[in-house]
Amino acid sequence: MADHSKDELACVYAALVLLDDDVAITAEKIQTILKAADVKVEPYWPGLFAKALEGLNLKSMITNVGSGVGAAPAAGGAAAAAPAAAAAKEEKKEEKKKEESEEEDDDMGFGLFD
Repeated sequence: MADHSKDELACVYAALVLLDDDVAITAEKIQTILKAADVKVEPYWPGLFAKALEGLNLKSMITNVGSGVGAAPAAGGAAAAAPAAAAAKEEKKEEKKKEESEEEDDDMGFGLFD
């Protein structure tokens, strides 16, 4: 029995390579990348991914990760990035709060170096 999570992840990476090179994501192109990398997957995975990603604006989905904009991830492998994106978003909120509190000191008419 094949390791389906490995197959899925391999197709995710192949699709990302194609996306980064501005190449249409098709089953044949995914299979070509997998073959070049000497990665063997069940024969239905490349077609499944190509069909699932058809018509989606993946670049905007990737650039909007964590912003709450866009559709749900098409693949389980992409869902693993969600906790990291949430943590990064929290850090940005904390930085913003910190900046706001520093600005409040300036608004009171005094600062650290006055």
